[in-house]
Amino acid sequence: MLEAVVLAGGLGTRLSSVLEGLPKPMAPIAGRPFLEILLKGLLRCGCPQAILSIGYRSHVIRDYFGDSFGAMRLRYSEERDPLGTGGAIRQALSLIDGKRGLILNGDTLVTLDYDKMTREHCEFGSHVSIAVIESADSQRYGKIVVNNGVVERFAEKSDSGRGLINAGVYIFDRDISWGAVGQKFSIEKDFLAPSVARLRPHAFLTSGYFIDIGVPEDYARAQQELAQFCE
Repeated sequence: MLEAVVLAGGLGTRLSSVLEGLPKPMAPIAGRPFLEILLKGLLRCGCPQAILSIGYRSHVIRDYFGDSFGAMRLRYSEERDPLGTGGAIRQALSLIDGKRGLILNGDTLVTLDYDKMTREHCEFGSHVSIAVIESADSQRYGKIVVNNGVVERFAEKSDSGRGLINAGVYIFDRDISWGAVGQKFSIEKDFLAPSVARLRPHAFLTSGYFIDIGVPEDYARAQQELAQFCE
């Protein structure tokens, strides 16, 4: 099992009425932080270490979790200034001990086989793999066009209807070439989409459970659907 990076620095602007100043990954689900659900999933799969990429009210996460979660070691990659998803991933990857890391969004839960995704990543030989899932609401996320296991392009969010979307789980090689991006950048808009022909990302297709708690209606749905993960 790979070491993991969890992007946990989000403000949760759209959930401000329920977060009461908490970082978005600390949004309570059945009385427990959403981030705890993600860490439980990593722990069950044998993840030895997780790097929590933190920013907004970082002390809340540090104070709650400390330096371990069960048998899993926790380390922190703190953004002194906002780095965007891309800058946060690049900084956190420098802390992993191995050759590659599993990247998770701190506000998204996807049930998938991490070991299988890792095997496919190594067999495919790409420096980056992206978990993709079919969605009836692809307009919210933006479609991903896949051909023979390769991400060919990221479509505009104006494209509506059913389609494959980015599920928010990646594998990145630690020595990936970042090109000409600056310190602060979006991982999809500023790095993956413009570099897709060079990177030829592997698309790992999953059909598991998917929820993004970043909007109020899905956060409300999570209270019912994710209660089992809090036990």
